[in-house]
Amino acid sequence: MKIKKFKNKSFNSTKSIHSNCGVFGVYNNPDASVLTYYGLHALQHRGQEAAGIVSCEPEHKGIKSKFNIHKDLGLVLSVFADDKILTDVLKGTSAIGHTRYSTTGSGDNKNNIQPFKVNYKDGNLALSHNGNLTNTNFLRNKLQNEGTIFQTTTDSELILHLIAKSREEDIVNKLLDSFSQVTGAFSICILTDDKLFAVRDPHGVRPFCFGKVDNSFVFSSETCALDIINAEYIREVNPGELIMIDRESVTTGKEKSFRISEVGQYKHCIFEYIYFSRPDSTVFGEKVDKVRRKIGKNLALESPPPVKDNEEEKKIGVINVPDSSNTATLGYFNEAVKTNKDIKHEIGLIRSHYVGRTFIQPGKDKRKMKVKTKFNTVKGVINNRKIVVVDDSIVRGTTSKLLVELIKKAEPKEIHLKVTSPPIISPCYYGMDFPSAEELIANQHDSNVEGIREELGVTSLFYLSTEKLLDSVPYSDPKTGYCTACFTRDYPIQIEGLEKMKKEQFDD
Repeated sequence: MKIKKFKNKSFNSTKSIHSNCGVFGVYNNPDASVLTYYGLHALQHRGQEAAGIVSCEPEHKGIKSKFNIHKDLGLVLSVFADDKILTDVLKGTSAIGHTRYSTTGSGDNKNNIQPFKVNYKDGNLALSHNGNLTNTNFLRNKLQNEGTIFQTTTDSELILHLIAKSREEDIVNKLLDSFSQVTGAFSICILTDDKLFAVRDPHGVRPFCFGKVDNSFVFSSETCALDIINAEYIREVNPGELIMIDRESVTTGKEKSFRISEVGQYKHCIFEYIYFSRPDSTVFGEKVDKVRRKIGKNLALESPPPVKDNEEEKKIGVINVPDSSNTATLGYFNEAVKTNKDIKHEIGLIRSHYVGRTFIQPGKDKRKMKVKTKFNTVKGVINNRKIVVVDDSIVRGTTSKLLVELIKKAEPKEIHLKVTSPPIISPCYYGMDFPSAEELIANQHDSNVEGIREELGVTSLFYLSTEKLLDSVPYSDPKTGYCTACFTRDYPIQIEGLEKMKKEQFDD
């Protein structure tokens, strides 16, 4: 198949890849909101558009339980800049939180900020969701025909309506009934008046873990958020599992587990290992740092660094694009140096961690300025030297081109770009913010690497093969498998309207 050519189409955005959300939940802790705040802080990399927390003050002396909420656009630090929000507003012993990067629903619509909180016939209900549902249109039409009125444009709201409309009697059966109707990727925390639930889709697309701190139960998108509050990692929320925590769980110290459904093979998002998850996290049962190093090692085996032209030439510099390729670059160098002693691991790019979000970037100069405020070169490391640059991925290619321009100003002899993922040729419908197919640089060049190399302006370009990528990741369970749809167009979970979208984007 070939991508249709889109004339007069601009591809100037420097928007990078994003995962859509970070999810966190705490049960049975007097400082539940404070712990959730720190958990969201650790998950900030998963969503930087908005943040929110819902807390629950439990029923006490005949007074019904009360849900409190605070959420807004912005980073966690700015949304909760006033300490009194956590101490005076978000009171309670249970809480759930959310950091958002929108993939479904407008990013600047405050109604779309999670957690969502509702009151229905059985009490209070709040929800935080990481992932994307893939039968959204079907469910929305069904619910609208039944008279449902929607307050947001997100897929997550659909789940609340399904729960509220369920004819089942108790909350567990309501949840099992509701999640039997949805497809897609979801790692979700649900808070009720007296319980905390965690639920994960049967394919286990997004990571989700479970821990304890003292006598409190904690759920998180990644283990790095458990570490920040000194919580003990217990295990993953299993694919297709619904976990319930209630007062009995506090007494026994044990969670209660239910099954949504089973699948023959899990389909973990392989991009969590390449880019999304923090290297200090454990996801899908394996340490991210370890996997990224192996990805870098396999990249070195497939594409070793160049050799020196003569003895007087400087050693070849191996540098990373900070921060997501830091660990993979170590793996690359440690493997490559075994057979090429004329290479040296260098810090050639410095990243500023204090770059604010840029809302308006019209014009080429402002796009360049965004890259220049984010990165700067160490000119003495790069000048008059062959440079190997290790990066995690190339999406539109715009940021890569601007980065290459920046490196060229330091006057290297050659630039060899090595990428720890295969060419991205397809959008994601499971919770990653990849652009449409026609915007991807690999599609604009019909996956011709030489054409991409020429456009980027580098001496050589190499992508890790899908085979070596799959060889790099762990298979800790007999059912372990990975979603590689963004590289292969092989979508493991049914997506409504996919064939129509393919027909619109691809020629037969």
